[in-house]
Amino acid sequence: MDRKVSKAIFPVAGLGTRFLPATKSVPKEIMTLVDRPLIQYAIDEARAAGIEDFIFVTSRGKSALEDYFDLAPDLEAALEASGKTKLLEILRSTNMESGTIAYLRQHKALGLGHAVSCARKLIGDEPFAVILPDDVIAADKPCLQQMVEAYQETGGAMVATMEVSPAQTASYGVLDVAAQDGPIVRAKGMVEKPAAGTAPSNLAVIGRYILTPQVLANFDKIGRGAGGEIQLTDAIAEEISAGRDVFGYRFEGQRYDCGSKAGFLQATVAFALAREELRDEFAEFLAQMHATKQAAQ
Repeated sequence: MDRKVSKAIFPVAGLGTRFLPATKSVPKEIMTLVDRPLIQYAIDEARAAGIEDFIFVTSRGKSALEDYFDLAPDLEAALEASGKTKLLEILRSTNMESGTIAYLRQHKALGLGHAVSCARKLIGDEPFAVILPDDVIAADKPCLQQMVEAYQETGGAMVATMEVSPAQTASYGVLDVAAQDGPIVRAKGMVEKPAAGTAPSNLAVIGRYILTPQVLANFDKIGRGAGGEIQLTDAIAEEISAGRDVFGYRFEGQRYDCGSKAGFLQATVAFALAREELRDEFAEFLAQMHATKQAAQ
């Protein structure tokens, strides 16, 4: 099989209920870290990894997400007329060429696996990536790029993985590890959200995947799993049961769970402090806040 990974699925059909009331009218993926929406971080990471075709699995109420990637000719003209060339460059970097994006509707909220399976006809017989925009990863080399480079050597299916505390394993898919070679872990099993104390390891799967078309075919074999949903983890675990290779990749970088309020705020602070034009003023504000809190105690 050709190991070139040029297609990526972005499951963005979720309701974002943890961010209500904001998500009543604004898709969670459009919410911004500093001045860029979550989806832009995911797109930029995909582009850096060589992705050329972007498949969005959406739901009702996500039209603002589609509009974000459209051209804004009036705004471009206004910026050009006023000589704001840097802003114009930033704006144009968000544009996507016609034909590179496809939008599919997930009509029922049946889980991540179901969302990914909705894109089956657009994947064909090629390996593909899955990116969850909720997982924002700050890294010198983007996470998916790291994985694509490793995938050229390993083939099979690959998931991004990181260590979590035993108390957190019940919130993740968890790898059962057969062997490890540097950042690459060979899996002999996967368990979705194991009950406390039953996890086979502390290596959790997070929102980056490189998968083969066979994983999509596995959805015909599996039923509903944890939470009564169709789980992507179960379809990947089926590969292991069939004797095919599944790897975990321990990426370099810091992952932020922007699907939670605390994680979103942590990412906002980290990305603001990473911006040269914001760092000093923002760091001074944080120091003042800390000093005020310490004085109050």
